[in-house]
Amino acid sequence: MKVLFVGDIVGKPGRSILAEELSHIKEEHEIDTVIVNGENAAGGRGITAAIAEELFSYGIDAITMGNHTWDQKELVSYIDKEPRIIRPLNYPPGTPGQGSYIYECKNIPIGVMNLSGRVYLDALDCPFRAAEKEIERLKRETNIILVDFHGEATSEKQAMAWFLDGKVTAVLGTHTHVQTNDARILPMGTAMIADVGMTGPRDSILGRDVKSVVERFLTHMPTRFGVAEGVRQLNAVILDIDHKTGNCLSISYKNVIKE
Repeated sequence: MKVLFVGDIVGKPGRSILAEELSHIKEEHEIDTVIVNGENAAGGRGITAAIAEELFSYGIDAITMGNHTWDQKELVSYIDKEPRIIRPLNYPPGTPGQGSYIYECKNIPIGVMNLSGRVYLDALDCPFRAAEKEIERLKRETNIILVDFHGEATSEKQAMAWFLDGKVTAVLGTHTHVQTNDARILPMGTAMIADVGMTGPRDSILGRDVKSVVERFLTHMPTRFGVAEGVRQLNAVILDIDHKTGNCLSISYKNVIKE
């Protein structure tokens, strides 16, 4: 079983390169299923119903979110109707949507879980304890569990990977938009990477217009950060999974640069 996980999609540039390249990547690497982080897909902040449907039309099977989940208000009423959009599991009880999702690919059930870190982010429920409890439930239906841990601190994301080693198939970090060089298989068979990276404008600061971000650092004045334009990049990882054990056999980088 081969899974393509695409790092944070930022605005129209991220959506467009995904639309142009996804079919080629799937064919070249014999990809069975595709998961993306879409929490920046709508102008860099959140996701709308229309954009979610656009991504699903490309052949995306699940969309994970993060700290920008509720930036587009329409998602509050839409997310309960669309289980393929997965918000962080460790939001408080009563929050719309769900933090995990199970779907079938080639008659094999696949579980996807989304978590939010707490270091430099909102003080949500403990992601470690939330994950531990949810894994018990998911394991009744599937051996394959993919975790998107949306966090600011590399240490927190690495800690989650070690905590879940042997319990899940992969812990894939998102949020910081810069791909890290630590992809590996841990001793008990769990793949990890601290951050998958970003799918969007390359000549930018985390997908945002360079000039406005630099101006903010220089002046400390409120500044609107628009999505940058120009050369685009796609950051992703490919997981080769033993569907019988749920262990990851390999994790490799897939990066595309395009005008």
